[in-house]
Amino acid sequence: MPTFAFRQYHPRPLEIIDTTLREGQQSSLLHDHHKYFFTTQDKEEITRALILYGVKFIELFAPNVSAQEAADWQAIKAVRDELILQKGYTFLLAHVRCHPADVEAAIQAGADGLNMYIGTSEISRSYNHGQGLDEIARRARSLIEDVRRNHPHLVLRFSGEDAFRTREADLFRVYDQLADCVDRFGTPDTVGVATPATVNHRVHALRERYPHVALEGHFHDDRGFSLINALEAVRCGMQYVQTTLLGIGERSGITSMTALLFNLFIDREYDKLEGYHLRGSYPINVMMADKLRKLVPSKEPVSLTNRTHSAGVHQKAVINSSTTYEAHPLDQFGVTESEVLLGPLSGWNIVHYFLREICGFTLDEVTAKAIAADFKQRVYRLAPGDSPASMLIAIAEKEYGLKPIHVPEQFRNAVEQNMTDSATSSSEIRAVPHASGVILRSKR
Repeated sequence: MPTFAFRQYHPRPLEIIDTTLREGQQSSLLHDHHKYFFTTQDKEEITRALILYGVKFIELFAPNVSAQEAADWQAIKAVRDELILQKGYTFLLAHVRCHPADVEAAIQAGADGLNMYIGTSEISRSYNHGQGLDEIARRARSLIEDVRRNHPHLVLRFSGEDAFRTREADLFRVYDQLADCVDRFGTPDTVGVATPATVNHRVHALRERYPHVALEGHFHDDRGFSLINALEAVRCGMQYVQTTLLGIGERSGITSMTALLFNLFIDREYDKLEGYHLRGSYPINVMMADKLRKLVPSKEPVSLTNRTHSAGVHQKAVINSSTTYEAHPLDQFGVTESEVLLGPLSGWNIVHYFLREICGFTLDEVTAKAIAADFKQRVYRLAPGDSPASMLIAIAEKEYGLKPIHVPEQFRNAVEQNMTDSATSSSEIRAVPHASGVILRSKR
């Protein structure tokens, strides 16, 4: 499909520009886990997952970064083209310097759009490229006009890199010269200095000055503000936000795609969720974590960790009703399990439940309390890799003489413990054993 598709496309209230395959490749996590780069197969699988999730804009490096990036462009385009009939057109955008070589390479690779950038802060001008504001505006306009003249259907964005350390008047001085020839202005918080207050002010100022130019945000997490800054920008009218899967990126990374959409859902900003496959959120996070050879991070809202419980009081309550300590509808985002961990914080209630309902032992509460006391003393001596569940079962069998109910082999897979979840009368919970405790799987 030719690139004029963008001129026929009606942007949704919120368009994610996912940059996992550009910004995400700068993550130190790749080095931490001795991977160093995404393979072509990784990129194909990530691209396919993003498109099926509903992402319409994917940002890549300029193809002249390396010969491999140039080859991967074609592999990624092939995946995109395979899915056009199923999911419609997805736009591949090249992250390019305001430099003719980057622009030409991207056009030759078949990019649907160019995400042009150059540093506008005083620090960038002094230590990066050495150009003054007027020179930046002049060179950028000349290049953009040339692209517009020869390739009128390309999507064009211009960003003043390090925009939140650029004085507003300086940013306007450059953007004023470009507003009539770009589709979007970027506002990258390149080094993570922005706060919700500064985002609010900057977005409103840009919207007032350039009412006919769409705005795009890119928020780094150096202060831990990337998510809240992105949410504030969206609430102030920003239509395009750059994200990555799991929020990976340079230094502390940027906004997580699923965390952003999850929070918009919680805040009932339902119009911003149009076209995104929300139930695919946890599966796509698991896929990304697997590429990084790690687990979904504990700070990622859309994760099993966000439904994992180890304190005895919490465990007892969650078994009775998960809503006691699980306030958010994570099942809508593909997290359909809760994990109850056995350990030194576990109370006798979970020990009783685990041994009776999961393992099939017959025991009363007095025995369960005695076993729990022994277990809590000994669990501190567990060696790395040993299973607390196995230790608990061993104590019950060897020291208290408990015997599980015998279930013939042919029926074992059919044994389930079903409970009604009082939070959702139509839901069913299936409890299954786990090396560290109990997994509660909801079936809705």
